[in-house]
Amino acid sequence: MSKQFFSSLSQNYIEILKDDEYYDITIEVGEDPNVKIFKIFRAHMIILCYRSPFLRRTLASNKKNDSHVYAHIKLSNISPETFQIILKYIYGGIISLNEQEPSETLKILSAADKLHLQELVDYLQQYLIENKVEWMEQHFELTHRTSFHSSFLLELQKFCIDFMAKSPEKVFKSLDFISLPEESLVSLIKRDDLQMKEVEVWDHVLKWGLEKNPALLPDPTTCLSSDELVQKIRPYKKLLNEQLYEELIYSYLDSNSKPNDNILLPRYKNIDGIIDSKIVNLNNIALISRWIDKIVIKSKFSYAREFYLPYKFKLLLRKSRDGFTPNEFHRLCDNKFCTITLIKVKGTEEIIGGYNPSVWKSAGDCSKAKDSFIFSFKNKNSFKDPILSYVKDYNKALFYRSSHGPTFFTDLGIYAKNGHVNRNYDFIQNKQQSYEKKMRDTGDEFLIDDYEVFQILKRDH
Repeated sequence: MSKQFFSSLSQNYIEILKDDEYYDITIEVGEDPNVKIFKIFRAHMIILCYRSPFLRRTLASNKKNDSHVYAHIKLSNISPETFQIILKYIYGGIISLNEQEPSETLKILSAADKLHLQELVDYLQQYLIENKVEWMEQHFELTHRTSFHSSFLLELQKFCIDFMAKSPEKVFKSLDFISLPEESLVSLIKRDDLQMKEVEVWDHVLKWGLEKNPALLPDPTTCLSSDELVQKIRPYKKLLNEQLYEELIYSYLDSNSKPNDNILLPRYKNIDGIIDSKIVNLNNIALISRWIDKIVIKSKFSYAREFYLPYKFKLLLRKSRDGFTPNEFHRLCDNKFCTITLIKVKGTEEIIGGYNPSVWKSAGDCSKAKDSFIFSFKNKNSFKDPILSYVKDYNKALFYRSSHGPTFFTDLGIYAKNGHVNRNYDFIQNKQQSYEKKMRDTGDEFLIDDYEVFQILKRDH
């Protein structure tokens, strides 16, 4: 059995800071080298070396030549008040933030980062994110500047990028956007959830680029067309890879051109109440919504240019939440008009599903449904060659039985063998018959990782 007396040990080490006899190093600290405001601290080399990798390296290059002469180092851009707090942590492992303003905590964090006090850096980042979110949002410019002054304050940087993505207008009004470091800008515009129009993103990036490289770009006033692409992009084509530029132009000139991997899908928007799904994202739902409304006339690839979200999807059932039995399906989903079923295939990223414009029932047999369809995606982020298959035999679009889950005749369905209603499904149908196309390359059985059923309702705009 062992007993640890850390509290007394910590207090004893803090008392060493008051030592006037055994110290062997002096540290000159001043926040602004242009202003002669500084303070000399007395300390002990062996403690500093073992607590701070930065100070160890600094002291190694400032060894005293004479044993009777104290070593002396200077630390700029750290205030005496901040360094006093840092020293208390170095000696005693104690830091108190209750009486500190958040702005002072940021200074302590910056100093701790400079001295490579990783334990303290991790703690302070977590403390600010958990306790001072409102203050950091109100003082975002200072928070952002502090976080990107170092390449090691990753948690604070992530907080800043997340906030910028969710509230770009608020940020760009308070932030000197031109001062944004390149890595911060790149991280931001890569975000799929950046709540800005693409043309607005382009304008900000252009503004940033013009400031950094004023001689590189042609005069945008030469634009004559009112079209956004011609007006915003064409004058700056030299900035873009030639092949990418040609693909971009072609995708706009030909509305039915197939999207290239280089042309990204629309960013996700924070539209509350659309869908709560573990299987698909808004791009999937926007495309499925087009299929429901049969919007395929103007451009079969229009989903790659903008969201179409006229519906909200009310979650009725989720396997991982409600179980995987026919009884639960019928209890939660029967007699609900207009439902969509989403199935994630186990062992792959494949998504298959179907739309029922009618209702599900526990008893019966074959059922009619004129506008029913089934579909598949290779995964939720891939929209190349999705399969859409409308019903061709209206009289056999759906199948009802108490031991069956959502079943689109033999083309797509799940059920429990031997009529069991309280046991997990143990059979998946995937044999083309009533619909135009088959959903999978193989008709073999497959396992389900998860499945969801939603009722489709009109949105209140």
